[in-house]
Amino acid sequence: MTRPIAKYQEPYSPIDPDFMESIEKWIAEKKQGKTHFFDQNGLLNTSEGTLLSIDKGNDGVFLSIEGDQPVRLDKIITLIGKPGPAYEAYDRYANACLTCEDLGQFGQ
Repeated sequence: MTRPIAKYQEPYSPIDPDFMESIEKWIAEKKQGKTHFFDQNGLLNTSEGTLLSIDKGNDGVFLSIEGDQPVRLDKIITLIGKPGPAYEAYDRYANACLTCEDLGQFGQ
């Protein structure tokens, strides 16, 4: 059973073709693993399960994972240990305290 696709505010950013090729290969192999990603609210989230399919939604392209919510491809931080399109955003966010840049990590 596929869960509803979340609505994201920001536009979808195309991903690297090599990353897409890796995803397609892992789907064909019925690969299982962990996915770290930013959800529709911009919060860090994790999913774990078998990679099922790539599906197009109104606001992007999503990876369906068995037993969990679809994940928008451009919001993937890591997929089965491989850095994804959002890895740099995560790294920047994680290191923001070191640069004193306010990316929302300081609260209100």
